[in-house]
Amino acid sequence: MKWTDVQDIAIELYEAHPDVDPQYVRFTDLHAWVMALPGFSDDPSHSNEKILEAIQMAWIDEAS
Repeated sequence: MKWTDVQDIAIELYEAHPDVDPQYVRFTDLHAWVMALPGFSDDPSHSNEKILEAIQMAWIDEAS
């Protein structure tokens, strides 16, 4: 997975952290959790606030 795979990342985060409300996840934690996902292999510096926000919004949609 890469940073641009927003929906896939959101699904993986939902499965990895089922008890977490994604609305309250800090971007620093979100970045670390994405980097720790199995199959994620993108450069850590290629993320930005816009990408992290998109991931968070997709995760919120996945959780609802």
